[in-house]
Amino acid sequence: MSHIDELIAEHCPEGVVREALSDVAELKRGNSITKKQVTEGNIPVVAGGRSAAYLHGEFNRDGETIVVAGSGAYAGFVSWWEGPIFVSDAFSVQPEQERLLPKYCFHWLSSQQAAIHNLKSGGGVPHVYAKDVGRLLIPVPPLPVQQEIVEVLDTFSKLEAELEAELEAELEARKQQYEHYRDFLYDAQKKPNVPYLALSEVGSFTRGRRFTKKDVVEDGIPSIHYGEIYTSYGTAATTTARNVRSEIREQLRFAQPDDVIFAGVGETVEDVGKAVAWRGDHPVAVHDDTFFYTSPVNPVYVAHFAQTSQFNFQKESHIARGKVKRLSASGLGAIRIPVPSRTEQEEIVAILDKFDALVNDLSIGLPAELAARRQQYEYYRDKLLTFKELPQEAA
Repeated sequence: MSHIDELIAEHCPEGVVREALSDVAELKRGNSITKKQVTEGNIPVVAGGRSAAYLHGEFNRDGETIVVAGSGAYAGFVSWWEGPIFVSDAFSVQPEQERLLPKYCFHWLSSQQAAIHNLKSGGGVPHVYAKDVGRLLIPVPPLPVQQEIVEVLDTFSKLEAELEAELEAELEARKQQYEHYRDFLYDAQKKPNVPYLALSEVGSFTRGRRFTKKDVVEDGIPSIHYGEIYTSYGTAATTTARNVRSEIREQLRFAQPDDVIFAGVGETVEDVGKAVAWRGDHPVAVHDDTFFYTSPVNPVYVAHFAQTSQFNFQKESHIARGKVKRLSASGLGAIRIPVPSRTEQEEIVAILDKFDALVNDLSIGLPAELAARRQQYEYYRDKLLTFKELPQEAA
């Protein structure tokens, strides 16, 4: 029997009462503040994100504070703060400490992230409101049990964080190793017996045609938007993240299987020009800020090349720099690529695909280990925060 089991047997053998969070804690909205109102200082402003939005010269909370993000993409995210902070587009949770330890409350709220996210409401910008979170029922064991749970979870989360930091450092080192090796493989092809040709000499670029967010539907024509090339795809894809309305088919332009789709627009110089090889068995509609490239070269070989230092160095002189960065078809076409035999192309693709999976695939290697550690922590946290419910007549 663990020490926690002994404490439960001693202090609450019949079960643990559950109470509305608002009955055992004060849920208090923050104060709206604009960037113009911010004064110089080092006080974190906690709003709708997962970290401090910026720094300020004043605070409206001090000490140990639980904060729940109030709106935006991370509405409902629970964070823990020690020391002075300024709570803005969020609300704080201050437990009645004679009944509820702040850190216990934080661990419990963290275990309820999915339930809190389900409380989102609103149109364009999702919101989570204190009154809704306040209705959640929290188990309130005696303070000695809460304290022991806090000590166990704090130790576990510290070990988990240390291990994550080590794994993330190892993952970053492997990514750098992968990038170096990828560059080496393509640089090694620059030899007298291998043609070194402009992309336009080997194939042709075709610009996509415009569609908008209003055209996106659950079931329709498979499509690829330039922004999704950065966020939803790796080096190659066989399925699409989104579809567009079938009614606009006539106004669309389609990449074919084994074409390579290049993003022609990006927020940064590093982003623009990223490519994905389309390996699906059907055509795919592409956005007008993309170009699809048709050539006899292995499409994944081309897509991997678009991530090399060679490619990035060459594209620099062809990028139009404004608020957004742009590459034209002629600029892309001027970039030169080593073109070894098809067999050698496929050998390079096989090597890089395997390395890429080990580094980036969430089901393989270090990413899978990271995910497993997070799941393990969440499993034990949830187990520790699950109690036999005290019958109402005994409450």
